[in-house]
Amino acid sequence: MSLKTLLKLSVAVTAFGTSFSVSPALAQDAEQVTHRLPPVVTTAQRVEQDAQDVPISITTLSGDKLSNLKAGGADIRFLSARVPSVVAESSFGRAFPRFYIRGIGNTDFDLNASQPVSLVYDDVPYENPILKGYPVFDLEGIEVLRGPQGTLFGRNTPGGIIKFDSVKPGDAANGYVRASFGSYNTTELEGAYGGQASDTLSYRVSGLYQQRDGFVDNAFTGEDNRFEGYEEWAGRAQILWSPFASTDVLLNVHGRSNQGDARLFRANIIDQGQRGLNDSFDFETVSFDGDNFLEQNAWGVTLRVDKDINDALDLTYIYGRETADVESRGDIDGGFGAAFLGAGNFGPGFIPFPSESAGKVDDLTQTTHELRLAYDTGGRWRGQTGIFLFDEDLQITSRSFDTLAPGRPENGRATRSSDTEAFAIFASAAYDITDKLTLAGGARFTDESRDFIVERQVGPFGSGSFGPVSGTVGDEQVSWDGSATYAQTDNLTYYARIAKGFRGPSIQGRLVFGNTVSSADSETVLSYEAGVKSELFDNRLRANANIFYFDLQDQQLTIVGGSNNTVALFNADAGEGYGFEADLEAAPFENLRLTAGVSYNKTEIKDDLLIAPGCGAPCTVLDPQVFDVAGVITQVAPGGAAPAGGTFLGYNISGNSFPNAPEWIFNMTGRYAIPVQGGEFFAYTDWAFKDETNFFLYDSIEFGEDGYWQGGLRAGWKGDNGLDASVFVRNITDEVVLTGGIDFNNLTGFVNEPRTWGVEIGYHF
Repeated sequence: MSLKTLLKLSVAVTAFGTSFSVSPALAQDAEQVTHRLPPVVTTAQRVEQDAQDVPISITTLSGDKLSNLKAGGADIRFLSARVPSVVAESSFGRAFPRFYIRGIGNTDFDLNASQPVSLVYDDVPYENPILKGYPVFDLEGIEVLRGPQGTLFGRNTPGGIIKFDSVKPGDAANGYVRASFGSYNTTELEGAYGGQASDTLSYRVSGLYQQRDGFVDNAFTGEDNRFEGYEEWAGRAQILWSPFASTDVLLNVHGRSNQGDARLFRANIIDQGQRGLNDSFDFETVSFDGDNFLEQNAWGVTLRVDKDINDALDLTYIYGRETADVESRGDIDGGFGAAFLGAGNFGPGFIPFPSESAGKVDDLTQTTHELRLAYDTGGRWRGQTGIFLFDEDLQITSRSFDTLAPGRPENGRATRSSDTEAFAIFASAAYDITDKLTLAGGARFTDESRDFIVERQVGPFGSGSFGPVSGTVGDEQVSWDGSATYAQTDNLTYYARIAKGFRGPSIQGRLVFGNTVSSADSETVLSYEAGVKSELFDNRLRANANIFYFDLQDQQLTIVGGSNNTVALFNADAGEGYGFEADLEAAPFENLRLTAGVSYNKTEIKDDLLIAPGCGAPCTVLDPQVFDVAGVITQVAPGGAAPAGGTFLGYNISGNSFPNAPEWIFNMTGRYAIPVQGGEFFAYTDWAFKDETNFFLYDSIEFGEDGYWQGGLRAGWKGDNGLDASVFVRNITDEVVLTGGIDFNNLTGFVNEPRTWGVEIGYHF
């Protein structure tokens, strides 16, 4: 990014804050204002603080906003585009979400793929992707921390953190029940209850049930309403014991059971040379000759002990143990038959060969320990230090099937196991130079390693067994950050932050369809950020904005599918991103609440020459072709003729944007209430826009989606007695778009959730 561009963005952000601070247009005497925004408390720095005082780009979701976004049985992917710079997608459906923050993410669908965005649930990092989809219920809120957070949080956080905090046990008896019923016979039941069992013991129990009937027919088998159904149970039980005035022990036991359908891959719903869905697409029909299902179970326990050593020192210990298993099987080619069977024996569209596969996590066990000592006397100095231990054992089985043979027998099998261990020691401190200026910084040393072994027992097409092949990757890294915060007034703060993060080395190899085990070295990121945070007009407007720039070195990338039909890791020399984010929350007058967010992300893969395969399907790649002509690397413009005697190597993807990294994201919400005796009538709406998105490393016409809006609406009654009732609609405009693709066989894609509606009744007590 040029210095001129950075300076322009800096001036814009500065003007954003100062223009509000000097404008009296909406000012009123404090005595006249009865509608103010409540403060936002965050634990982004592992201690409770006002979010306006923290030098990090943060967005929080809670209350009505959170409840509405997840209405109608939605899973965690509802976060996509509902927060500036955040995208969530999945080729596994509800079981395996992939998150991207500021464009930094990983498209790898494999069951041991590392992700550069960390999900932290009740202080425990969920590292494996199959843990990251834990359902959202009974939460205090969600915090999205953008940019590297590796000083105080876990591991592998170059993109940022999405942090979930459940409601904790308290002294007063309270709870809620909520039930909703809607289209496709969607049912959602949610509830919680907690209170005090004795002077030293309190508890809280919460649970969630979500169910939807199938609504997609299988035209090949004649089954009606066969696909897109699910049934999910999740629960959490917490006990808080305070044996002494200075000691709290919190035990959290939680689990989920998720059964339904795997992602529906739909053959040839894209036309060659065109963007988006074709005219023959039918949302409620597929033609599968293979099986399709998903089964997932997980449970875990978290133990947190807080001890006040004295007025200045607090000791915290957090233990987490998570276990899970999952099996998913899908018709990957998205159709039936194969072209070599002759006309009329394949479809829809051209199906060159069948592809049906399954992935299974036989066992996943993740164990973490964290011991942290915090120091704060109320003076100028405060700080934290601690250690972190991580261990993950993982066993995976990958299988393929002969779809055309009677009974669809297994014809390929490979097993993998890995053991990942990490040790870290960290420290951070903040010092108030003056009443207005605070400097802070921290560092974390991490030593991690992964042992990996893979073996093919059965190979399709007569390829036979292979292996075992073993490998070890590991690294030592120091991540750090430094920041300065300047409070111009009590309600206007400027900050600047520089941070280094990293993602440890990765190793990958499924071996069912090939003999390659690939690895990628650690990637590091250096991120620069400056912003303004303000609370204006007597706390009726909260306006925060920032600019950022980051430089990724040895960027980890994954080739997924393509003409080689493989998953392969490699490193680019560098990647770059820059942009800005803004969040606004306003209470302009009584009974009206508004929020808005916007982000701009410009990302680029940077390398002298970076070669990746294109699509195996008949798509139109827009990147330069790369040939080896008698030992000389030659590039040819897209669509150009191959040079005589040249060997095609692939496409030069250097200069492309990151996958699933739209430049623009907008979101907004509005809630208006009409008070009446005994309660209020209300209406709530939310809208989000995600800009044009490419799905793969290469740039093509077909495998991407143009920008689009999605919105929701809820209207109802909320009583002073705790009873509420409402009707809601999600995807109210019935937008149907591509959210991903499969590119090795045909022009296969998968799509977003349909329009849904329902009624909801709740009671808080």
